[in-house]
Amino acid sequence: MTTSNSNQKPLYRVSFSRIAGKDNQGNDILGRPKEIGAAWERKGDKQGAIVQFDIIPTDLMNHNGVMFLVPTETANNGGSQ
Repeated sequence: MTTSNSNQKPLYRVSFSRIAGKDNQGNDILGRPKEIGAAWERKGDKQGAIVQFDIIPTDLMNHNGVMFLVPTETANNGGSQ
């Protein structure tokens, strides 16, 4: 997918952490997050975002991990949303 404005920055970075095990209380222990894509603002007055994946982890398809949306600096510093 290409964006119409090459200067446009994503609103969020998409990261994935696989589940590496369980702690003593049975909570998931997550591995190191890996950036797998970004979420971009939609054109016009449309709400939401378009997510572009650079890679799709096999652990995601096996329900063995979690995704995170991390705001970019532009989104944190009052950029267009």
